[in-house]
Amino acid sequence: MNKIRVFCTLTGYQLTWMACAFGDRFEQPALGIYVGIVYLWLYFFFSKNRINLIKILLLISLPGYFFDTLMVYLNIYQFNSSLIIGLLPSWMIFLWFSFSTLFDEILLLFKKHKIIGTILSSTLGPITYYLGESIGVLSINNLFLFFLLMIIFWFFLMLYYLEFILKKINFQ
Repeated sequence: MNKIRVFCTLTGYQLTWMACAFGDRFEQPALGIYVGIVYLWLYFFFSKNRINLIKILLLISLPGYFFDTLMVYLNIYQFNSSLIIGLLPSWMIFLWFSFSTLFDEILLLFKKHKIIGTILSSTLGPITYYLGESIGVLSINNLFLFFLLMIIFWFFLMLYYLEFILKKINFQ
């Protein structure tokens, strides 16, 4: 794993996250979409295996986007956005696609450390959303259910990646 590629991937994802969260907070909700498009285009352009990348983006983003939609529908949390389409902010799909790039190469390190990967996922995923509340992008309506369902979802998302996706997709 190339250190420069890891740095660029982590930076690209973080810039997308910040553009989505703070862009919406400062009444520029489309900023996250623009930054996400640029990051995803660059990532795709420099990707070693674009077919695997597309599979990963879809196999991670779709369950994540569906989970967020379900959580908003159940009124566990809601997004404070001026650019909501359906139940979620329009930038959320770009955020999920950007997040999914981490699974392309970086999170492969958990292939041999599944317990650590699932523990980190079920801890850091909910914390990231909780931070969204502190900056005003998200309002949590039921804190107990929020953490319970988030921990379960993020645990199973990583397990799904490690046990299903990695076995179905041909990695070098």
